Amino acid sequence: MSTDTPSADDGAAPSRAELEARVAELEAHVAELDAATDEDDGPPKMSIIATKGTLDMAYPPLILASTAAAFGYEVTVFHTFWGLDILHEERSKDLKLSAVGNPNMPLPNLLGALPGMDRLTTRMMEKRIADNDTATVEELLGTGLDMGVEFQACQMAIDLMGYDEADFYDGVTTGVGAATAIQDMAEADIQLLV
Repeated sequence: MSTDTPSADDGAAPSRAELEARVAELEAHVAELDAATDEDDGPPKMSIIATKGTLDMAYPPLILASTAAAFGYEVTVFHTFWGLDILHEERSKDLKLSAVGNPNMPLPNLLGALPGMDRLTTRMMEKRIADNDTATVEELLGTGLDMGVEFQACQMAIDLMGYDEADFYDGVTTGVGAATAIQDMAEADIQLLV
């Protein structure tokens, strides 16, 4: 009886040492492929479309964008229609909150329709924001810009609303069209409509 270990070359099953060597070779190859893929793809991407310009709807895209950027995502936020008000230097300081059509507000829609209720609900929310030491819209926008988030203003909506490109915060990208936004969404790993 022979004590030689059969090798894969003579048609017999490979030895444990040969299998370990082959596994190590395959692991090294997979690591090389992963490294090449990571270099080609770059960081993960997130694309957010912001369409609303109320006080309560300004927070989701700003918080999501800055949080994703903190996790290493390349983030763009395309603001269109009333979402432009979040990027508008003057209008962003005067965003409103409406009780009408908001079932989670602590008052009935009928009362929300009364004159002055939007002002009241806005003040309530602003007080809550201040009492909880929550960042303002302007602070969140600044944080996002500092972290490399690209805030884009839709050119068609700028024209439609009669805004001037100089009305927006420094660092906001103006003149962006829908085709650019669609291309950005197509390349993103995560796409959100807020």
